[in-house]
Amino acid sequence: MKNKIIRGLFFVFLFFGVFSCFKKGKINEETGINRDENTVLVASFNALRLGEKQKDYKAFAQILAKFDLIGLEEVMNEKGVKKTQAYLEKLTKEKWDYIISENSVGSENYREYFAFIYRRSKFSEARGLGFYKEKDENEFMREPYGAYFKAGNFDFVYIIAHSVFGDKEKQRLLEAASYVNVYEYFSKLTDEDDIIIAGDFNTSADNMAFKNMLDKYGISYILNPEENLTTLSDSKLVSSYDNFFINKQKTKEFTGNFGVYNFIKNNNYAIIKKYVSDHLLIFSEYSTSEDLD
Repeated sequence: MKNKIIRGLFFVFLFFGVFSCFKKGKINEETGINRDENTVLVASFNALRLGEKQKDYKAFAQILAKFDLIGLEEVMNEKGVKKTQAYLEKLTKEKWDYIISENSVGSENYREYFAFIYRRSKFSEARGLGFYKEKDENEFMREPYGAYFKAGNFDFVYIIAHSVFGDKEKQRLLEAASYVNVYEYFSKLTDEDDIIIAGDFNTSADNMAFKNMLDKYGISYILNPEENLTTLSDSKLVSSYDNFFINKQKTKEFTGNFGVYNFIKNNNYAIIKKYVSDHLLIFSEYSTSEDLD
């Protein structure tokens, strides 16, 4: 009974605190966000062992429902995604769909799937593109996964990633330096210029290891790591590991609206970590009204 009361209080805190937490953007404080039929909100969220870990799916869906397309990391099984879909449809009275990677990736001790869950009415096309094909087997512990989407006149490739944390920083930096190869692979595979790479990189996006993406292809991060902390301890926000990487010159559909969805209320960090995630969701917005390629 005590556990149910705690979970109920958590949802109340989340419901009343969730609408005042966007870092930047055209936000209506009463409703949470100005929904614009001519834009699409793309998000990334480390879902903390979705499908296995004890999860408050109602609260989880309340967070996701504010966005149109969410890339999910740390998906343990398809059952967790289906359950999330059901809660989203019940909450929003809209149809949602998802794409999940064909198999899990990782080590012998830990493996996960990647998934995309999206509001069906916003997309005319959605299909998985598969995993990044490594140049050698040591590039990534968990190969990034890509999918193609079309929303209005905006068609793009969305790649989600969950970099290794590892025992040593060197492992993280080697993976960070390899994302330039991920961009090259999906660009050649699809002949698409609008490519979004997002996820949990376990490294700050301003690390020099990512600089080769900027130098070679003009790809830069969206969220300023110094201003946008995205991971939780039991008492505070601690690190900036989650981010988006795009070429802002090519992806002119990017509206400049972005942020971290901070659903912390009354310092309930420990409860959120237990029932939702140890990360905050990040988002960026794109125009769908014109083809700006």
